[in-house]
Amino acid sequence: MDAQNKETHYTYADYCAWDEEMRYELIDGIAYAMSPSPSQAHQTIVGRLFRKIGDFLDGRSCQIFIAPFDVRLNAESGDDTVVQPDLLVVCDKSKLDGKACVGAPDMVIEVLSQGTARRDRLEKFRLYEKAGVREYWIVDYDDSTIHVHILDNGRYYTQVFGERDNLHIHVLEGCVINLSEVFAE
Repeated sequence: MDAQNKETHYTYADYCAWDEEMRYELIDGIAYAMSPSPSQAHQTIVGRLFRKIGDFLDGRSCQIFIAPFDVRLNAESGDDTVVQPDLLVVCDKSKLDGKACVGAPDMVIEVLSQGTARRDRLEKFRLYEKAGVREYWIVDYDDSTIHVHILDNGRYYTQVFGERDNLHIHVLEGCVINLSEVFAE
């Protein structure tokens, strides 16, 4: 498999045949190798968010998943886009096939890392908006901010929250996260 070969158009079937030792994302048929190991700060933020949202969801119908977990954004059409967000929330259990989320999750969280920041801010923003992800967070631990994108009439509008804010999750009514606890040293 030649990662990031823009001459070859890959599908989910190709993706499933690749070596599981190396992780990839597939965006519009182009394979992107994923970083082998995120930074400590990245993992700390992902862990804190997972714990806080997971605790809120305990006993509720929605589920939270942590990477690696495949999201097949266009399984009904080209099936050539498979991403592995850091965290995702799925409230419609019919979208879960035992291996992946088939279709748009209700919420996606990407914690920026040096190698993926551009893709998270541009390509994935476009993908998630087009697919109908209702809430998309981009977490920047370097400046302790979260850019929250809420889908409204097919387009995202954005709000920015900092480490002193309480963030109300739009798609999870009643779930509020104190960001000083997320970004604590």
